[in-house]
Amino acid sequence: MITPVTNQPAASNAPVAGRGMDQLGQGDFLRLLTVQMQQQDPMDPVDNKEMLAQMAQFSSLAGVAETNSMLERIAEKLDQLIVSTESASDLRNGEN
Repeated sequence: MITPVTNQPAASNAPVAGRGMDQLGQGDFLRLLTVQMQQQDPMDPVDNKEMLAQMAQFSSLAGVAETNSMLERIAEKLDQLIVSTESASDLRNGEN
């Protein structure tokens, strides 16, 4: 006799605080992808095209997040440059 092994935690009645879609990250996507692969029907697995499309979307999302981070750092540097330029200009004009 074969006994199925499950590693799923026991259900809890405690409320779960949700997060908005804008707060999901790479770790969340990987967890969802892993669970999807674990729970798929072995007789009817996920289509390879669908899996590749999901991975491409994940890669694209990671690139966009990295670009946003870089743009934020550039904006901070530009703000610092503007402030220092204005301060230097004020000092040359005799203002404090």
